[in-house]
Amino acid sequence: MNRSKCLFSDRMRFLNPVRKSALWSEMVFFAHLITEPCSNTPAELSNGVYKPVNHQYYIRHIGRCSSMVEHGFRKAGVEGSSPSIGFMNLQKKYKSLQQILKQLKKVVVAYSGGVDSTFLLKVAVDMLGARNVLAYTSVGPAESASQLKRAASFAKSIGVEMKTIKTDELGDPNFTANMADRCFHCKSHLCENLLDIAKERGFDHIIFGTNYDDLKDFRPGNRAMKVFGIRSPLAEARLTKNDIRRLSRQMNLPTADLPASPCLASRISYGLEITEERLKQIEQAEDFLRSLGLVEFRVRHHDTIARIEVNLQDIKKVTTEPVRSKIVKKFKSLGFKFVTIDLQGFRSGSLNEPLSEQEKQKHNG
Repeated sequence: MNRSKCLFSDRMRFLNPVRKSALWSEMVFFAHLITEPCSNTPAELSNGVYKPVNHQYYIRHIGRCSSMVEHGFRKAGVEGSSPSIGFMNLQKKYKSLQQILKQLKKVVVAYSGGVDSTFLLKVAVDMLGARNVLAYTSVGPAESASQLKRAASFAKSIGVEMKTIKTDELGDPNFTANMADRCFHCKSHLCENLLDIAKERGFDHIIFGTNYDDLKDFRPGNRAMKVFGIRSPLAEARLTKNDIRRLSRQMNLPTADLPASPCLASRISYGLEITEERLKQIEQAEDFLRSLGLVEFRVRHHDTIARIEVNLQDIKKVTTEPVRSKIVKKFKSLGFKFVTIDLQGFRSGSLNEPLSEQEKQKHNG
């Protein structure tokens, strides 16, 4: 027998049954990774993501592996500090989420149609039944119309009741002033509305799709949730964004690989008044970039200047003719006088970069 096979068999003998079963499962996974044809876009390849044609085996690379066998899985892109340990930890978090939801019994879900809230809604329906779950989506000038359609479509597909809340954030001077605590004021209005709805409909709890990563980020809206006693089951179960994407793929949710899309107001530089006109400029500009085939990007609004953030590998695409001229023409027709490309590329929350740590701590709560 081949000596390497003997050594591997010897190692397998000393593993407990659970660990052994998990490792064999990951071996099957690894076999698919190295034999399946790859369907990556250039953007995904440059970001270190391997995506076989069969999306069941699509996983992002995270973590550090110790043994030679696990190092092989690491190079293939398996998530977790080791294949089986990563799998076991993820299942433990998922079971924790199920238990949290089970204890809540009847919930109103703040549902945006994004990765986190879609996953939360699906698990809530699975655990509590559609009759014990209400999905409420905020509708206003700061929300994307395309995201609302996607949210409604998914809610209907799983048989859950979805309602919309018309928000009037533009009527709040604390919101339109667009200071660093803008999200606190917006989220406070939403929490108040949802609490009234929950009381009227006889539901005990409101839950948001805040994940564990969000607790470490600059999120003034989290402070509003603390003030109003809103629960965050995903964060409580310590589920990170990557955990949620991975579980979403296993559940075949349409949002598993959907790029993050915060409200349109988050594109306007701090101190610049938020107006309906500016929000429409952003939405139309981003819809245009999306029509060009771009997937992950932002249009940052700096009054007369539009600062476009795209992934580094897409900078060449948007600065090469005829695409460059099309973008300039479209953006100027929307009212921008200057159209720029950010050479640092896309990064989430770039408008927070000028804020000091003191400012972030003050508004995060």
